[in-house]
Amino acid sequence: MTLTTTVLEHAQAGRFDRISEMFAPELRPHVAPDTLRASWDAAVARLGRVTAIGAEEHGQGPGVLMAHTPVQFEHGTLSVTVATNGEWIVGIQLDRPEQDEWASPPYAEKEKFTEEDITLSGDGRTVPGTLTMPSTATPHAAVVLLSGSGPHDRDETIGLNKPFKDLAWGLASRGIAVLRAEKVSFTHGKDLPSTFTLYDEYLPHALAAVALLRERLPEAAVYVAGHSLGGTIAPRVAHEAPVDGLILIAAGAQPMHWSTVRQMRYLASVQPLPQSAIDTLATQAARIDGDLTLDTPDSELPFGTPAAYWLSVRDYHPVAEAARLTVPILLVNGGRDYQVTVADDLALWREGLAGHANVTIEVFAAGNHMLAAGEGPATPAEYQAPHHVAPEIIDLIARWIGA
Repeated sequence: MTLTTTVLEHAQAGRFDRISEMFAPELRPHVAPDTLRASWDAAVARLGRVTAIGAEEHGQGPGVLMAHTPVQFEHGTLSVTVATNGEWIVGIQLDRPEQDEWASPPYAEKEKFTEEDITLSGDGRTVPGTLTMPSTATPHAAVVLLSGSGPHDRDETIGLNKPFKDLAWGLASRGIAVLRAEKVSFTHGKDLPSTFTLYDEYLPHALAAVALLRERLPEAAVYVAGHSLGGTIAPRVAHEAPVDGLILIAAGAQPMHWSTVRQMRYLASVQPLPQSAIDTLATQAARIDGDLTLDTPDSELPFGTPAAYWLSVRDYHPVAEAARLTVPILLVNGGRDYQVTVADDLALWREGLAGHANVTIEVFAAGNHMLAAGEGPATPAEYQAPHHVAPEIIDLIARWIGA
C-alpha cells in the first residue's frame, strides 16, 4: 500500500487524527485534524465520493520527495500530492484539473511587470523567491511579503488560491516592486531543530529580503507586509531592518496559543467538533502560560510543537513592539475573518496604537482571512474555492503607499 493510499483510506474513514500524526512533528500545529477534515469535506461536497485511485508517480521538490496520485471522484478528478522528507509527511495538496488552476486576477496587467528568481540566505539556509518588478519605470516603493503560519510556498498557496501572487501582480501593475519567498519551513522543513523559534522562522530571511531591495532599489521606499503570523512578527522585523513602513494584513495580536483555542471554539459552532479536543487544546495552551520550560514534553503542548517555539511566542508582544516604532503602519482586517478577528485582535491593535498619528486602520467588511470577499459565516471550506485578494485591498495598499 502506498503512502498516498494510506492517507486516502484514513480520509475516507474520517481518521484525520491519524493523518495529522503522519506529519513531521514541527508541522503538526498547522495540520490539525479539523483543518484536514475541512479540506477533505470541501472536496467531497464538490465532487462526491471516491470511485478510483490511479497509479502513483514520483518526483522531487526542494528538499522533499513528491508522490502524485490521480483520484477519481463521482463528479471529477483531483491530483493528490503527498510530500515527504523520507520519514514524515511535510505537505499534502489537493489539486483540481488543469482548467481549474489558478488564474491571473483581473486587476493584474502583465505587460506592466516582469519577474525574476532570487535567492535569500539567512541563518545558514537559503530559500528561493521571486522579485516582481514594474517594467515601465524605476519603482518608487518596494514591498517584502511575509506569509502566515505553516510551511508556505512563495505564493502562500492554499487550495486553488495564491494570495501572495495576487498581491505581487496587483501591486506591480501599479508601479510597486514586490519580493516574495518560500518560508524556511517549506524549503528546509526536515532539517529544522527542536530549538527552532518564531524568530528563526521569519527574521533571517526577512532581513535578507529587505537588504536585497535596499541594494537593488536604493531610491525606493521599502515596506514589510505581513499576513497573519507574518503580520504578527513584522514589527520585530522593523526594529532590526531599515524599513519605511509596515502593512499588517489580518495580523494576529492575541497570543497564538489562545487564538487557536478561540478558533477551535468557533469551528465547533459551524461544524461538529468533540468538546474533548477543545478542552485538551485549552489545557495545553494554559501550560504555555504556566511552568513551560525547554524540557516540557512536546506531547503536552499544542499540536506537539516543541517548547522552544512556544517560549518565543509567549515572550513576544507584537502590539508593544509596534507601539515603539515611528514608521507608518497600515492595518487591514477582514470583517468575516474568524482566525484574526476585528473583536479580538484588531481591538488590541487599536488600543495599543491609540494616539499614534502614523497608524491607519481599515476593515474590509466582506473579507475573510485571505481578504477575499464573501458572505455569511466564514469556514475553512471557503479557502478551497477559487478566489482572489479583493481589488479593494490592492487599491487600498497602493494608495496608502503612494500617500
